[in-house]
Amino acid sequence: MDVNFPLLLVIATFVTGAIWLVDAVMFAPRRRAEALELAPEAAQDSSEAVEPAIREPLLVEYARSFFPVILAVLVLRSFLVEPFRIPSSSMMPTLLIGDFILVNKYAYGVRLPVLNKKVIDIGEPQRGDVVVFKYPQNPSIDYIKRVIGVPGDRIDYRRKVLHINGEPTRQTPIGRYSGVGASAYENGALEIMEGLDEVEHSILVRPAAPDFASGCQQLLRGAVMVPEGHYFVMGDNRDNSNDSRCWGFVPEDNLVGRAFGIWMSWDGDRPGFPVAWERLGEGID
Repeated sequence: MDVNFPLLLVIATFVTGAIWLVDAVMFAPRRRAEALELAPEAAQDSSEAVEPAIREPLLVEYARSFFPVILAVLVLRSFLVEPFRIPSSSMMPTLLIGDFILVNKYAYGVRLPVLNKKVIDIGEPQRGDVVVFKYPQNPSIDYIKRVIGVPGDRIDYRRKVLHINGEPTRQTPIGRYSGVGASAYENGALEIMEGLDEVEHSILVRPAAPDFASGCQQLLRGAVMVPEGHYFVMGDNRDNSNDSRCWGFVPEDNLVGRAFGIWMSWDGDRPGFPVAWERLGEGID
């Protein structure tokens, strides 16, 4: 069952804040007045018999304690930075299975939590950006891919070479990919340095494999034009990625943010200790 965490945060913030506010306006003054009336008696009586009459209710105490924390998490997660975990190999070798990444939530505009409606326009995705977005066929699922085409671009992918507006991208072979742990599944694939405008990044291809991932419906055949308000995205692991080649374009409204850094990398299949220390703190190009 998918859990709508942003919705839970909004509800928790509203409930705790409402409890705290209602108590502060309606009940706290009454308790203070009762405490003042009992003050002379409490001063003469060293027992704790009058304490229950002036103590803050447990529910209010919890609400007052948790509200600022939940609000801070909501603001941070909704408008600034959100963490994600990479569950698949579709973005190898840039991102590995088990990488925990940080996503800039305001790079493409400030959006309301839950509704994901943009209220402040800040910027637009550029070719080469690694973006998180709501999967168009099931918005409850977050996907991460690289922006290949922006509105107005003509995209064609054939014989392992990406063509943008009729021009092939720069490709420089690096050699055979060699990974450890869960990444070893892609060992033997050809690693290539690809250039998208000013962005240089590595991709994996298998020359003998089809141009589309296994199970891909291949909805987009031949060259396609990216419509206004949409983006064409692909995984860096070109032969093992369910992306725009399979299900079409990403609407601008589905964007979540731009991935910019790795804060943890945990691979249970990695020999020895599962943390890949060398990946911690790496930027995402």
